[in-house]
Amino acid sequence: MKTENMTERQQANMQRVFDMPFSDLYPLYVTKVVKKNRSEAELREVISWLTGFSKNELHDSLTSGQSLSSFFASARMNSAAELITGTVCGVKVQEIENPLMRKIRYMDKLVDELAQGKSLEKIMRKPLS
Repeated sequence: MKTENMTERQQANMQRVFDMPFSDLYPLYVTKVVKKNRSEAELREVISWLTGFSKNELHDSLTSGQSLSSFFASARMNSAAELITGTVCGVKVQEIENPLMRKIRYMDKLVDELAQGKSLEKIMRKPLS
């Protein structure tokens, strides 16, 4: 959906997501992957691959109360993130126009793939060179 075609309510909901602390979302991701017999360490590895954050930077993001907007503003997104395709919540991630929402949905998609049992090698895509 194009941002200019969004209702005020939809725009407010999107802003609420952007303002959500990363530390509120992360435990939900942990629960999701652990329930499917994956580890928190694998989750951290996938998020670090996407964002370019070191272990310490990821820890700092979790303890600082940083919003998703700030989290992704300071991320050094992996150039292979553009290879992430598929559907999250009925929306194709590659068709999301808002750059911040696309990054958030990339992360959601990677967490879904981890929970589905995909190998880390497949999740952490490599660009064709």
